[in-house]
Amino acid sequence: MEPLTPRQQQILEFIARRLGENNPPSQQEIADHFGLVQNAAFQLIGYLKRKGYVVGTSGHRGLRLSPKYLSQVRQTEGLPVIGRVAAGTPILAEENIEGYVDVDRLFGRTKGTFLLRVAGDSMVDEGIMDGDLVVVKAGPTIESGQIGIVLLDDEATVKRVFIRKDRIALKPANRRAGYQTRYVKQFDKDVRIVGKVVGCIRTTVK
Repeated sequence: MEPLTPRQQQILEFIARRLGENNPPSQQEIADHFGLVQNAAFQLIGYLKRKGYVVGTSGHRGLRLSPKYLSQVRQTEGLPVIGRVAAGTPILAEENIEGYVDVDRLFGRTKGTFLLRVAGDSMVDEGIMDGDLVVVKAGPTIESGQIGIVLLDDEATVKRVFIRKDRIALKPANRRAGYQTRYVKQFDKDVRIVGKVVGCIRTTVK
């Protein structure tokens, strides 16, 4: 890929960091962060697009890292961060990947391992908080009683998974909120075990 100027590299790193926080920046926020007029920010973003580092989708905060750039950094930037999971697409498809986080020293770089951003408070008693990144070792099976990721329709849920004869129990961990265990058919076409949770990274301290 065509090399970047120092300023373009700074803009790219800022965009990548904000995407990793699940908070895509607007053009005005980029300008404000670097003390630029909006037209200068527009031009710099245009250079990043023409050089193939970012793509722009519709919407006020539509900047995304390009598949080509993500493919280039995959080998050096650590584990991929999954911000959402779309039904019918592989869990590690490029469109599901927000960015990469280097946590190799803690968890290693095992093929098929990725980070999934947690939404909700259903697992707080297990130390998994809203906004945390859980480290997931991908696989279609899990031992009964382990914390895992299960895909229900187009939603990925983090729960302690218990395998029964013909159904799966998804047990939350938030006694105060009173969430109930959910039971799903084990062989339902809309139910898929994605992998087991092997770690958790706290992203916000309150």
